[in-house]
Amino acid sequence: MKTRTATCSCGQLSVETQGEPRRVSICHCLACQKRTGSIFGAQARFPRSLVQIRGESKEWVRVGDEGSSVAFHFCPTCGSTVYYAVAGYDEESIAIPVGAFAEPGFPVPTISVYEERMHSWVGLPPEIEHMQ
Repeated sequence: MKTRTATCSCGQLSVETQGEPRRVSICHCLACQKRTGSIFGAQARFPRSLVQIRGESKEWVRVGDEGSSVAFHFCPTCGSTVYYAVAGYDEESIAIPVGAFAEPGFPVPTISVYEERMHSWVGLPPEIEHMQ
């Protein structure tokens, strides 16, 4: 079973995963754009039972467009978001920003959401599922 480690920028907070992600997705919502400081968020979901968290995190909760709350866990030293969970939706999974793995060969996203907010110049893999 493949092991991957995602970390914050300073290395204090890390998440070790086992196996392949359940889902890799891209989100173009404005909240993800603000959270990442980029034009979209890319995240991978793993079963909680196959994730081990090490280090101290701070939590920030926001309510999403659909009304569900998302609990983001970030490093109190460097501020990097390392994992999060969506209340009431797939509570058996933990989402981890793909960039936290720093692995250019990470599996390709299979779904893209909130595309009505996608920047016009973004190109996506041709086989990706699209959701407005």
